[in-house]
Amino acid sequence: MEDQFLINFTPQETRVALMQQGVVQELHIERVGSRGLVSNVYLGKVVRVLPGMQSAFIDIGLERTAFLHVADIWVQRNGNGDAGKPIERILAEGQSLVVQVLKDPIGSKGARLSTQISLAGRLLVYLPQERHIGISQRIESEVEREALRDKLQRLAGSDEPGGFIVRTVAETASEAELASDIDYLRKTWADIRSAAHVSHPPSLLHEDLRLSQRVLRDLVTPETSRIVIDSRENFTKIQAFAHEYMPQLEGLLDHYTGERPLFDLHGVEDEIQKALARRVELKSGGYLIIDQTEAMTTIDVNTGGFVGSRNFDDTIFKTNLEAAHTIARQLRLRNLGGIIIIDFIDMENEEHRNAVLAELNKALARDHTRLSLNGFTQLGLVEMTRKRTRESLAHMLCEECPTCGGRGEVKTARTVCYEVLRELLREARQFNAREFRIIAAPCVVDLFLDEESQGLAMLSDFIGKPISLHPESGYAQEQFDIVLL
Repeated sequence: MEDQFLINFTPQETRVALMQQGVVQELHIERVGSRGLVSNVYLGKVVRVLPGMQSAFIDIGLERTAFLHVADIWVQRNGNGDAGKPIERILAEGQSLVVQVLKDPIGSKGARLSTQISLAGRLLVYLPQERHIGISQRIESEVEREALRDKLQRLAGSDEPGGFIVRTVAETASEAELASDIDYLRKTWADIRSAAHVSHPPSLLHEDLRLSQRVLRDLVTPETSRIVIDSRENFTKIQAFAHEYMPQLEGLLDHYTGERPLFDLHGVEDEIQKALARRVELKSGGYLIIDQTEAMTTIDVNTGGFVGSRNFDDTIFKTNLEAAHTIARQLRLRNLGGIIIIDFIDMENEEHRNAVLAELNKALARDHTRLSLNGFTQLGLVEMTRKRTRESLAHMLCEECPTCGGRGEVKTARTVCYEVLRELLREARQFNAREFRIIAAPCVVDLFLDEESQGLAMLSDFIGKPISLHPESGYAQEQFDIVLL
């Protein structure tokens, strides 16, 4: 299946869409004011050690302190007798240490850190604190794996420090290309160590490549046929980067010069709007409801208007099969992570259940993010997890609704009317005002003038004071004030 990348540049942000068969599969966004932090290396300062949680908070210069768990401290695995020590015997408050970001700050949580550094190149990942050589699991041939391991051991040298992980794209790389990647990564690590010796915490020691460059390094595969860029200036920069580090990719770069915006031409803008909606339509007439919460994401499958042509079981089965493909795509497009619960339409046929699960597994195989999928539970739900390293698309592009406060619904105008009446009674018992004035949204005032006028008149008689109404178009439906005159 051929892939192509569309890269859209504006002065404020860079957006990258991965297209497969003309359909958007993934969307990556990087804004100038809030670039992702994953893989950045910092000189941090230990602010607080929490023995009860076996973790520490590290100041790396961000708004919130970052989080380091004892399992992510490299000294625990270096075999020198320190393994198994509690965190309070490894770290002390005020201590400086070099850390790398594993996860961006998400929601109210700070960035997650590790002291085991890994530096990604085009062909290799360098592990300066390790000695072993690992091979990507996607390289399946055992003969090829051993050949790559022997080649890298010879090029890396037994006297030089550090280990490597061979990436999938290195399968067909020449020795010269591998040697060049080794030199680049070792020089980068030397620069980081030098900067750490002369810097004061908190300090940024190494920043990962920009999104447009990471596309070439991390996302391009042998199936990639084209990389389309809509900015002349940035096309030149990416071309120069590819020429220096990845000359084999130069032929894939294409500068788009059309009048129509690149993302509009390929329907990406429409897909972004759909990816922010709660409801996802299926071609058959069914639909998904996707709800993202703090703890998990739930996906509910419904037949909707799909009635099928044979019987009810067949209709359910076809809807669930289509939903499995759509769910896999939506997880990538929306970058949903953490715990995910899928509620397929109930299927009594065991073969149908197994077929839907197999189809979901097959669709998820295209996802490069680490995930685990469990079978159906006793309640008929499918549980899975997907690694979360950055904010979801909705959290990046949207914010909590100021009207409903994130509930997704607001009180009815009638409910607000009754709240106003109760509040008026409380105010009348505390204050001896000449008149009470209600300031509320026009829909609430209209209800007081119509269906709830008798209740308002009865309260006015009961407290013995006049009550006036004032509609305020700037008020949300739940908002009201009572003014004492």
